[in-house]
Amino acid sequence: LGQVLSVTALPVPKQYRELFRTLQSNVPGHAEFENAIKPTLQKELGPLDDIFEFIEEIPCGAASIGQAHRARLKSKSDEMENSNVVAQNDTGSDVIVKVQYPWASWQIPADIQCVGDFLKFCVYFGVVDETAAKLSYDEFSRQFLAELDYLQEQRNLHEVYESSLDSSAPYIRRGVKIPKVFPELCTKRVITMSYLPGPKFEEEARKQLESLGIDTSLGMGAVVREAAKETGVDPEIDNSPTGSLPLSQPEDVTGGKSPWIVGLAEAAGKTAVNTIGVDTLLFLVRLARRAFLWSTAVAVRSIQATSNFAPVPLPNSLIEWAQSHKSAASQAKMLEWTRDAIDALFDVHGYQIFNQGLFNADVHPGNILVIQEGQYQHSTPNLGLIDYGQCKRLNAEEREKVAKLILSVANDESDDTIAFHFRNLGIKTKKDSTQFLGQFARLMFGPFRPHHLNHKWHRSLHKEDQVLYFPNELSMVYRTSLLLRGLAMSFQMNVSVGEMWRKHAQTVIEACQKNKDCA
Repeated sequence: LGQVLSVTALPVPKQYRELFRTLQSNVPGHAEFENAIKPTLQKELGPLDDIFEFIEEIPCGAASIGQAHRARLKSKSDEMENSNVVAQNDTGSDVIVKVQYPWASWQIPADIQCVGDFLKFCVYFGVVDETAAKLSYDEFSRQFLAELDYLQEQRNLHEVYESSLDSSAPYIRRGVKIPKVFPELCTKRVITMSYLPGPKFEEEARKQLESLGIDTSLGMGAVVREAAKETGVDPEIDNSPTGSLPLSQPEDVTGGKSPWIVGLAEAAGKTAVNTIGVDTLLFLVRLARRAFLWSTAVAVRSIQATSNFAPVPLPNSLIEWAQSHKSAASQAKMLEWTRDAIDALFDVHGYQIFNQGLFNADVHPGNILVIQEGQYQHSTPNLGLIDYGQCKRLNAEEREKVAKLILSVANDESDDTIAFHFRNLGIKTKKDSTQFLGQFARLMFGPFRPHHLNHKWHRSLHKEDQVLYFPNELSMVYRTSLLLRGLAMSFQMNVSVGEMWRKHAQTVIEACQKNKDCA
């Protein structure tokens, strides 16, 4: 329950949410393998020795619903030639086996019921609005119960994998890999998929952010959340599929610490920020860091070369410094690569949303891999996208409505036009303010502007209107964009979601006009 409350969009007080986050690392480990994982696998798949050469008992990932283990399928042999368990060309493959805990089927619904009881308690004491709480809880319940449906997750993953093989899709061009599903080794409690080699993106991101001087001690999730909040919308509240959707208050209003972008702006001066713009300011930060890393790399190589030929030994302190900074060149290359990685993530997810109508709405850094070895080894890393338990489907009409809103923001159209497309999606606000809807949409899907650093602007927007209902079809799209935008902002990249998704949204509109069935 604590893990659920730490990430939910429900109105949980910040102090409680921070405490619940400490439970994210308190998950079952390899001690559960003999007692829970192995018996479940045997029950679902049969004798394991007939299928796998080995299964690593220590999980490579674990959560409250289940855990994942690396394994290897048995190589082709005389015993397997007549077996239909695994396709012959897949034998000997390294795989990931995702296994659901046997108690998850009753524990998760019980936890969700506890959340419902907690919300009733909050409603009784007037902490939250009853209608908004019910709408939020209904979608929250549906979303988390869907994670128990491994058969649906298998179908989602297979569909996205098949799409990734299409040469017209951005996956191959962008170097993005999706795991292949082994349907004959999947059940309602087990998913078997191909193994993608490489560390999680959050590990690489942590290195790069620390090289930029950003504190990652609270974890990458906290960094991304804080970066998303700097755009003026609280991701912990505003990814709520329904119900009240208040904008986040600027942190210094409540006495907290100002976000790093605000501090940077204050250091640079408001006049400078308004003159050169947020994009230029962030570019200069990244440029300075790259220059520092490359100059450090040159210094390291100079010291190393000198130490080999110097008639007098160099001071130990200098040798130790060079040794501790020997990765500067690789850090500089990876810092440059992150720009391409962010572009690729936006491109692929834009394609999933608008072209495919099936997308993963849980794109936090832990679900992204940096593939650097094996059959995918290249001069620059590729990306792997995993975990399709929180997927959302959009029909053609929903995609078209979302596309029109995205394009109206990307084209910087009038508040009237943006508000029209927003209303067409079904959003409800207290005053139905056109100005509020226009500014709110720009804040959600447009670039970060200098006036977004002004606390007075945020306060005036709060006073202008309040969201009462947020359309379901847009909520998961927004959540995806928010996570990606937060990741980009944590790397000092000011991204316009509308601009990033323009071509995909335009494709939907053109197809609609061709078929003459526009909404």
